[in-house]
Amino acid sequence: MNQEEYPIPQPIRYDGAGATDPGPRDIWRDIENPDMLVPPETDAGLLPNLKFSFSDTSMVLKMGGWSREITARELPALTTMAGVNMRLTPGGVREVHWHIASEWSYMLKGSARVTAVDQCGRNFIADIGPGDLWYFAPRLPHSIQGLKDGCEFLLLFDDGNFSDLNTFSLSDLFAHYPKDVLAANFGVSVSDFNCLSSGQVYIYQGTVPGPLEYEAVQSPYGSVPQSFKYQLLAQKPVISPGGSIRVADTSNFSVAKTTAAALVEIKPGAMREIHWHPNNDEFQYYITGQGRMTVFAQNGRARTFDYRAGDVGYVPVGDVHYVQNTGNETLWFLEAFKSDRFEGVSLKQMMAVNPPELIASNLHVGPEFLNALRQEEWPVV
Repeated sequence: MNQEEYPIPQPIRYDGAGATDPGPRDIWRDIENPDMLVPPETDAGLLPNLKFSFSDTSMVLKMGGWSREITARELPALTTMAGVNMRLTPGGVREVHWHIASEWSYMLKGSARVTAVDQCGRNFIADIGPGDLWYFAPRLPHSIQGLKDGCEFLLLFDDGNFSDLNTFSLSDLFAHYPKDVLAANFGVSVSDFNCLSSGQVYIYQGTVPGPLEYEAVQSPYGSVPQSFKYQLLAQKPVISPGGSIRVADTSNFSVAKTTAAALVEIKPGAMREIHWHPNNDEFQYYITGQGRMTVFAQNGRARTFDYRAGDVGYVPVGDVHYVQNTGNETLWFLEAFKSDRFEGVSLKQMMAVNPPELIASNLHVGPEFLNALRQEEWPVV
């Protein structure tokens, strides 16, 4: 470590509180988490851990790709949603499967072909690119296959205890039915099943599929009535001086009944303003950059966390928070909710539409602060 470029941080506040830490210690972790090493004086009380990194999880490695997940096992506060980060090689396949939780996904890099079939036998086949979403309801069979450049994506499930390994899969089903039953069901010979796998394949290496117009299968029952795909980056964002936000919920992605989300951009020096959500807990996934967040809960409890690309954050319903860009590049992150609608309450907006005399007497502030509440130009999202 170059001490001039990366001075060794010490758990000492500017007022002298604390003491040096001679070790043993993970200095790089302390550099990445300055607000945990030296918490702001305003932090107080007991709040659970609200941060976990995908880098601290165990990889599942397969021919054709990998996956890793963050659930309530890794982050106990995570009760409403579980997250999976998955990579598929060109031609790599997440086999045909279904599960008891709904699946919402954001394509981070590359492209994939997804398929699904609903309870009426109607099918869905589409190619997904960067910034696109897909949503599959519980127990809806589906698959994902990497196209020519492969892909990496984030999956969200509407149950914090759910594991992506705990699914109904096509290979697992065939492995656990007698071969004579399978033969009778499909009208073929028992010998046709001599090469079945012994259990769940999960991810395997396949070949890159051809163009969609040639590969798509037409169901005799037609296609699903509503698309399971939504192009979030094609949406015109709401732009503010500090960045932008794009929202996907049932107002524009009608099939996503259990997941609402927003893609947030925060420019250097700006912040996602102080706010809270009244409808459910918030799951965060940091895509680029670095930032910090203070979560404020009832009875004066507050705790500050630092986040980087690849980290997951979590905010219990109703808890007040902000996200501040602490780096030199644009911070992008997803905030998602187990809900059909995106809802939020802005602290500044709430105060601006209250009688100014009430706010002034409540906080003992002057006219300059009250005028600032009504300013439109502000480096916030």
